[in-house]
Amino acid sequence: MIMATVDEDISTRSPELGSDLKSENFKNQTDSGNKSRPISAEYDPPPGKEDSLRKSPQIVSETEAPKPRSKISCDDKSKDEGFPYARPIVCHMSGDVRVAPATSSVTLTTPLQQGEAPPRRIRPYARQDDFLLPLVREVAITSAASEGDAPRCNVSHGVPAVIFSIGGYTGNFFHDMADVLVPLYLTTFHFKGKVQLFIANYKQWWIQKYKPVLRRLSHRDIVDFDSDSDVHCFDHVIVGLVRDRDLILGRHPTRNPRGYTMVDFTRFLRHSYGLRRHRPWVLGETSGKKPRMLIISRRGTRKLLNLRQVAAMARELGFEVIVSEAGGGGGGSVKRFASAVNSCDVLVGVHGAGLANQAFLPTGGVVVQIVPWGKMEWMATNFYGRPAAAMELRYVEYHVAPEESSLARWYPREHVVFRDPMAIHGQGWKALADIVMTQDVKLNLRRFRPTLLRVLDLLQD
Repeated sequence: MIMATVDEDISTRSPELGSDLKSENFKNQTDSGNKSRPISAEYDPPPGKEDSLRKSPQIVSETEAPKPRSKISCDDKSKDEGFPYARPIVCHMSGDVRVAPATSSVTLTTPLQQGEAPPRRIRPYARQDDFLLPLVREVAITSAASEGDAPRCNVSHGVPAVIFSIGGYTGNFFHDMADVLVPLYLTTFHFKGKVQLFIANYKQWWIQKYKPVLRRLSHRDIVDFDSDSDVHCFDHVIVGLVRDRDLILGRHPTRNPRGYTMVDFTRFLRHSYGLRRHRPWVLGETSGKKPRMLIISRRGTRKLLNLRQVAAMARELGFEVIVSEAGGGGGGSVKRFASAVNSCDVLVGVHGAGLANQAFLPTGGVVVQIVPWGKMEWMATNFYGRPAAAMELRYVEYHVAPEESSLARWYPREHVVFRDPMAIHGQGWKALADIVMTQDVKLNLRRFRPTLLRVLDLLQD
């Protein structure tokens, strides 16, 4: 496998980036002008509890409680059975732990009788991918035999810390969710806000974009791991984020001992953005009221070329239809689109990152994924179908026929893309991205109509 260079186009590396990475809304650059201070989480405490919020952790303890027994444990199981992607390494450190962002290191002091743990270096991004190496800052995990051998502490904290990266593929909504927000929820939610977050590959625009989520997970200022010059002391530090599969949370004795589910996560997400609808409209429940459908429009690849005709047919069948493009640069854009999705009962879209917004639908809503030509079933099911079921949404797939794909205009019917699409898959992700993922679709309305009727049936339950 050839490692990508920093200048390489990483849109060919990720199943959900594609042309989205090249759009003007994607901003995966470092904000060098915003690194001089921690960014406030702007947590609003409950009424009567205003004085209990500590806006900054910059307090040095005069006396320290006894430290727990020094321990380092790392979950570095490489793959999950039945799922091809490697899991990220996550390390838990307990005892006298020193976090020194200036040297990109986390050091555990260990008594001589325990012996020093072997050093290791990890990239704290919740996806294991060799092509991500230039995009994620490395963190060194070391041990010291005594306090004198460890970096001198000048900031002490009474809460645990979590260190993670927002480099990698972030800026694409699917990866923001699958690689950061869901793993961060799984890793930190049980701390009930009493946790210190350190973010590597710091991007102020990204933090502003997801501030409603971040401030619910941590009531403290976020520390910029790229520019902070202090040495922070903790009793417990987690380097990296715990993750399950893409947009899925399953029970696991070590990774998810509390049994959090995607229903729990979507409830948390709705609360973070102040979304009020928790169940869809039921057909016939209210006289004169129509079920509401949002159709996602796309500017780049996988456009729905006859979107207006599809919307018109849906209206004829009794839906109230709105059309909107997912994405946007700021947090306000996320909330606006999340509110639009939550106001609907049905979300329709061609396979792509915008379908990750299904997380904002009320529980029991319906997701319709239009699956492009080219043996895309595995990606469609694992990236959006199974997550929809885990969120307790109803899910419908519509598979595009060759004549509904723009590939029919570009290649003759005897081409391998029609004869044996799996041969394209076999050539690797770049070939798949360059050929299959660049297609647009023009739906046969007569063929698509039964799919919409099926949605109406589902809304009667």
